[in-house]
Amino acid sequence: MSTTKTSPLSDRVLRMKESATLKMAQLGREVKAQGHDVISLSLGEPDFDTPVHIKDAAKAALDAGDTKYTPVPGTAELRQAVSDKFKRENGLDYAPAQIVVSTGAKQSLANVAMAMLNEGDEVVILAPYWVSYSAIVKVAGGVPLVVGAGIEDDYKVSAEAIEAAITDKTKFILFSSPCNPTGSVYTKDELAAIATMLGKYPHVYVVADEIYEHINFTGKHASIGTMPEVKDRTITVNGFSKGFAMTGWRLGYIGAPLEIAKACSKLQGQNTSGANSIAQAAGAHALNSSLKPTEDMRAAFEKRRELIIEGLSAIEGLKVNRPQGAFYIFPDVAAFFGKSNGEFTISNSDDLSEYLLMEAHVATVGGSSFGAPTCIRISYAASEEQLTEAVARIKKALEALS
Repeated sequence: MSTTKTSPLSDRVLRMKESATLKMAQLGREVKAQGHDVISLSLGEPDFDTPVHIKDAAKAALDAGDTKYTPVPGTAELRQAVSDKFKRENGLDYAPAQIVVSTGAKQSLANVAMAMLNEGDEVVILAPYWVSYSAIVKVAGGVPLVVGAGIEDDYKVSAEAIEAAITDKTKFILFSSPCNPTGSVYTKDELAAIATMLGKYPHVYVVADEIYEHINFTGKHASIGTMPEVKDRTITVNGFSKGFAMTGWRLGYIGAPLEIAKACSKLQGQNTSGANSIAQAAGAHALNSSLKPTEDMRAAFEKRRELIIEGLSAIEGLKVNRPQGAFYIFPDVAAFFGKSNGEFTISNSDDLSEYLLMEAHVATVGGSSFGAPTCIRISYAASEEQLTEAVARIKKALEALS
């Protein structure tokens, strides 16, 4: 009889990396608990409150007794509202039966991966990418193939680079636009080029994460699902956290080919079932109401973008571009690798992010978990006063390196 002690944990969870953004946020809280004035620019969370009319809709649902289990793929009211929103705002044609509502867009992505991927299936992930993409694919048994672009290309991957990564095992490509972590926005022409290329590969689906669509400074969001070559094999992922400042409400959704939507609903029915009833009532009201609060929030983010670009561009060694959406700046910091302040040596972007937290008390996130090891992510979802102070601290800390 063997007496060897083995871990009770699965190989799956042991292989999984902790979310870098959540890890950095926790480290920032720990430094703050030590008495330091930490400016947190690490989490992707709007610093605005949920608009009053959405909160009122939630209160009305609560008062009306809307507190029971919901249908697994979402309430009829919300699925219809999502279907109408897709048509009205995006030119996407998803019937209510093709909509699945989940507990956040992250669960939506996980549902899609678990519903579509077999062991060894490949997923082409456009980098820089949101930290959880790779982990979600791996947990579902897939193999992430990362195809990246640098700051000189505004971090946008070309159709030619994507095509070079496609094999017979490729199940889908996965990307976000506007992008987390870069803020880059794929234009309609750039998406059309990708769709045209994918016309040659009918076995490859597209998973388009559009959670930041309303924080877009180009004037018009473009959805790849409108392109005829991929119209019937695009899964569009969206939600309420960013555009409606509803992060804590945990509400996301997909529009997908009917077979995939049914599979996601089947999967969700065996793990979490339907999303929160109150949140769904509020979400339906949000989609059917004025976007004025969202537009005001976008205008505030655009003003902050200019402030932080101006400040960071003045720091020698930082490479800064002009992102067209979301609320992130993603500077290339490779010029600081190998430098030291005498106590702390910078070997990579994760080191630099830790250095800025410990020395400048500004929380950022290193780029390695985003598939961009020479960059750091800085969120400007903070007040103008905080951003001005953060830039001054970053400048002082970086100037101390030699």
